[in-house]
Amino acid sequence: MSRATTELPAAARAFLIRPHTATLATIRPEGTPHLAPVRFTFDAATGLARVTTRAGTQKARNVAAGGPTARGTLCQVDGFRWVTLEGRAAISDDDTRVADAVRRYTDRYRTAPPAPPDLVVIEISVERVLSLNL
Repeated sequence: MSRATTELPAAARAFLIRPHTATLATIRPEGTPHLAPVRFTFDAATGLARVTTRAGTQKARNVAAGGPTARGTLCQVDGFRWVTLEGRAAISDDDTRVADAVRRYTDRYRTAPPAPPDLVVIEISVERVLSLNL
């Protein structure tokens, strides 16, 4: 049985530091979902998930178009174990925020993300956590 909460259980925190990929869901301007495989980081202390990407990607454009009501959902799966993080999404090209996201990514995945000149960070303020088999 899955559970929804705003708290992140210890098993879910441990699962989210492993170097898995996830699926990011955003909403296109016409209302249809867009799904993309991504690498991401999650800061349990602040409840902030971060995805680095190029400014022109569909996911970045969707978040930008959504403005203050944009939503983002990340789902990390390993077999029948999973954690889903849902919340408000925002996009930033601020050098400090992007550098912080790159540092966190490098810490988690032990390699730096691609570094195109138009690198941005999608930040999801997690409001809901769902998990199964953790």
